[in-house]
Parts: sequence; structure tokens; C-alpha cells
Amino acid sequence: MGFSTSISRFADYQRRNGFLATIRRIGLAAKRSFFSNRMVLFYCDLSTLRSSTTDLPSSLKVERKRNEAEISPQDLQQITSFWNPKLAQRNIKERFGLRASLWLIKFEDQLAGYGWTLQGRTVESHYFPLGERDVQFLDFHVFPKFRGRAMDWVLMTHILHTLAAEGAARAYGEAAEWNRPSLSSFAMNSFRRLGSARKFTALGRTIILWAGNETVQHRQRVKKVSLSPSTGKRPTSPVCAHDESS
Repeated sequence: MGFSTSISRFADYQRRNGFLATIRRIGLAAKRSFFSNRMVLFYCDLSTLRSSTTDLPSSLKVERKRNEAEISPQDLQQITSFWNPKLAQRNIKERFGLRASLWLIKFEDQLAGYGWTLQGRTVESHYFPLGERDVQFLDFHVFPKFRGRAMDWVLMTHILHTLAAEGAARAYGEAAEWNRPSLSSFAMNSFRRLGSARKFTALGRTIILWAGNETVQHRQRVKKVSLSPSTGKRPTSPVCAHDESS
């Protein structure tokens, strides 16, 4: 996340929650940045899924949106107003521009959460390249009212089986090591851990440092330490923000 983006997000948080709450939030963000800033990476081999469909309870519904016009004004307002409307709207336009899909999960017709998938590429420079049939999971979020009901797990499971039926090969996602709810959502699904790493960008180049002695050997495409240019043409990085603790 860029510096200007961080300032904008904290300014919006201050307007919503007050000065003291913002100071505590900045302190928490700093602590996570310095002491728990590794990302845990996951993948799922979609060919191993046993069935191509999942049955949802009658109270739940999953909707897939491929452009902004398909989102109802009410749902769009809820998605963009929760954190920072300006940044949220920018992200929506950027991701639909990359042909990403937005998945909404609803409980009794109320929007409970959402998540994004993007096939064949990533939003930013990533830890390793994705193939044409690989899919990135990113920015999953469950609204506070619906947390603790496994909404994230239900949504991710439904998406995995849908993608498998469409012929996608693998799904990839990540979560910050401090984000226990997100880590649990991945662990409870068909995802498997690849490893954990830190990512730095300097002078237009992205540096990946894998934690400890972990070695990712998934089809020999992931190196323990990699250095690659950060370009906008074939980006290589997920921004999977499964933050249910915000």
C-alpha cells in the first residue's frame, strides 16, 4: 500500500471513529508492519476437488459480478462506504478493468461479504508468476454483523468449485500472518500452505524474501529468493486482504 493511500485511509478512519481510535489504529498498523509483516501464501489444485458444485443453505446466495453495472446501487454503496469510498471505487474500476470477478455472498438477501478473483494475472507484482488458468483470490471481506458464521469459508468454497467446473487449474491466495480469521478460512478450505514471505519494492524492482528455510517447489516456479521487475503489463502480485478484524 502506498504512503498516500495509507494517509487517505487513516484520514477516513479518523472521520468515522475519532482521533483517539485513529491513534490506536495507527499503532496497531505499525506493530503489524514491523513485527508481523510476513504474508502466508496458499494454493489449491482445483483438479483435486471431488465435485463441481456446492449446495448452499436456502438462506445463503452467492452472486458473481463481472462489471460495475451488474452491482445494485445498495450493494455498491455498502461495499464502498465501509472503509474509504474513494479508494474502494478506484479499486472496483481497476479490477473490473483487469476482467476480475466480484463475488457477493448474501444472507437472507442482505449483503454479508464479498471477494475478488482474477485469472491469469495479478493486481500488483507478486511472489511468483501465475499461469493462464491460475486464479488469484484477493480482498475478501465479511461485514462485522455477519462474522463468526463461516461466511468467508462458504464463499471461498463455492468459488473454488465454480472455478474448477470452468476449467481453472489452480487458485492462489494469501493472508497476513497476524490475520487469524483469514488464515483459518484458507486452512478450512482446500487450500494448502506454500510458505511465508516478505515483499519489498525498491527502485522499481520487487524483492521477495521467503521465511526461514521454507522452500516452495510448486511446479518449480517459485524460488526461495527472487528479484523481478515490477511492471504494469503482466503484473505478478496478489493483494488478498482477508481482514475480518478491521
